[in-house]
Amino acid sequence: MSEPMKKLHTDDQVSLTIAGPKAMLGAALEAMRKLGFETVDGINAKSGDSIPWRESRRFSDPAKLPGQILAGARYREDLTQEELSERTGIPRRHISEMENGRRPIGKANARKLAAALNIDPRRFLSI
Repeated sequence: MSEPMKKLHTDDQVSLTIAGPKAMLGAALEAMRKLGFETVDGINAKSGDSIPWRESRRFSDPAKLPGQILAGARYREDLTQEELSERTGIPRRHISEMENGRRPIGKANARKLAAALNIDPRRFLSI
């Protein structure tokens, strides 16, 4: 059996926010395009518009948000799912299902997870 992963899976892409002189925006965008970067759908880079983080592609499914918060908090505390399971008494499989949005966290589990991860349990319950 393979070693449990402590790090979250990431894409091979990054998102950048840049700041600088307004007069140089066109040149900066052109330089970034030459490097393979592109503007995000729904954002007009020339006007400086932005979108709320909950509306971004990564957080587009509200049902998965509590699981993403759980995965981020676990990552912050540098715990594997197995280690979190041992601390909370929640089966590792259930933690995986919660992180992937296939199982609701629930009030009792939110309290256990919050105690182990030093986070407010309401973070797992409210969207």
